[in-house]
Amino acid sequence: MNKSFLRSKSISLRKIKNKNDIKINSSKVLKILKKFNYKKKIFGGYYPINYEMNILHLLKDLENQNIKISLPITRKNNEMDFYKWSFEDILVLNNFGIPEPQKNEKVIPDILLIPLVSFDKNLFRIGYGGGFYDRYIEKISKLKKVLNIGIAHSSQKVSKIPFDKYDQKLDMIVTEKYIIS
Repeated sequence: MNKSFLRSKSISLRKIKNKNDIKINSSKVLKILKKFNYKKKIFGGYYPINYEMNILHLLKDLENQNIKISLPITRKNNEMDFYKWSFEDILVLNNFGIPEPQKNEKVIPDILLIPLVSFDKNLFRIGYGGGFYDRYIEKISKLKKVLNIGIAHSSQKVSKIPFDKYDQKLDMIVTEKYIIS
């Protein structure tokens, strides 16, 4: 199967499966992250769109613990950076219709929560096809070690993701039912 076919199939399936806005279990994720000393880390999150797994309550739980959270701002050439964000801050829609923070304080997250279109047991993922996260992970991995966690619905798992030299493997994938690491 090629990536385009998998992407199309998975987005359609995700829409059907997530009509009730399934949310990731915050306490389960935080329990996993205890061994990474998460309370002293900066989190890079995402604003869920197109039936992605909703992590806003997880980000709110982190913010309530005085943990820095950030969201991405996309740029030209399919690149992005993360900027500090709070639930009290205003979000603006980008060209893709995705809410983004206003550019205030650029940060490099220690833990990156990444939305997925499809994934496999080998921790490879497919996104929307722009390569934003692959480029970002490659760029920041040269600066520091970042824990890259894919967030997905269990129904998005496929037997094998085709990958190439540009695709970045994740450290962990968390679904509403299980964790792969």
